[in-house]
Amino acid sequence: MNKYVPQPRAPGMSYMSAEMKEAIDLSDSRIDGLEDEATWDMAASLGLSQQLTTGRILRELAIEGHEEIVVCTADLGRPTQVHSFGKSYPDRYFNFGIAERNMIGAAAGLATVGFLPVISNYSFFLALMGVENIRNDICYPGLNVRMIGTHSGIAMGFYGTSHHCNEDIGALRAIAGLTLMAPCDGNAIRAAFRYTMDHDGPIYFRAGRGRETPVYDEEPSWWIGGSNTLREGRHATVLAIGNLVSASLQAAEILAAEGIEIRVVDMYSINPIDPKPIREAAERNGFVISAEEHNVTSGFGTAVADVIAGEGLGCRLYKIGMPDEYSLLGPPTHLYRHYGLDAEGIAAKVRKALDAG
Repeated sequence: MNKYVPQPRAPGMSYMSAEMKEAIDLSDSRIDGLEDEATWDMAASLGLSQQLTTGRILRELAIEGHEEIVVCTADLGRPTQVHSFGKSYPDRYFNFGIAERNMIGAAAGLATVGFLPVISNYSFFLALMGVENIRNDICYPGLNVRMIGTHSGIAMGFYGTSHHCNEDIGALRAIAGLTLMAPCDGNAIRAAFRYTMDHDGPIYFRAGRGRETPVYDEEPSWWIGGSNTLREGRHATVLAIGNLVSASLQAAEILAAEGIEIRVVDMYSINPIDPKPIREAAERNGFVISAEEHNVTSGFGTAVADVIAGEGLGCRLYKIGMPDEYSLLGPPTHLYRHYGLDAEGIAAKVRKALDAG
């Protein structure tokens, strides 16, 4: 069997494509203050993540006087878009290399001496590889740490099962004392950080890859245990998180053309969850629909089921999400269509629920 041997590189030569180099240069120009939207759109088309606004909101909060903020990442500052904070505040930015568990432990240590550490990393490396350290180092002592896990669900497409993260909600919901939230776009991420600054205790924000369809035109109302009703409808209610919020709104447009009106609620607070929209859906429609980019056996839909059972609402729950299996590999858009996590898939689930009565 032939063995692949990497070819040596000439001095100064890089495996990075010219297009990606251009994207990075454009991104840095934006960070340094150039606000040319056409330039930014070109950079985004080359793979940048406009909806990952973590670095920008943290810089703003630091400028406003939050000297306690420090940022930790494990060699993923650029793809998770916090490298801009490091450019402005290099003495408050820590890159731990490919050492996620060490990063979590160090963040816990920083929290014990008065800093507010923000960990920014891919969700599969942070929430799945680091779940033991999140539990023992951060949540058990109740430390004031913010974590944002990006590229969750199947957003990494071709990168493989190791880079898909369909189990993090199930794992993190089981950890006592951890607030778990899912901002669905860039403005939601901004609101998530801004309006939880005074919270005393650990918070995990579950985010996508940053190329989601925007939902909010400005920073929305945001509070722990809250939700936002984005569209009213009398026939059915879809309670959604993350990438499925925009998909549910698109499904509402499809169904509206058929005379079906659905209510869409952004249930961004997963733990604690807002029980009011669940109660209202059960009372109005006699069934509830949950939508998430996560395994249906243990995720947001299960949190909804807990409310239905615990309050004796006596209604059927239809879960939209990943089946209990390891996902296929492919472009994210193709995977969303295959698993019914796009607008058409959600619309089909609503029709099925209505047909079942």
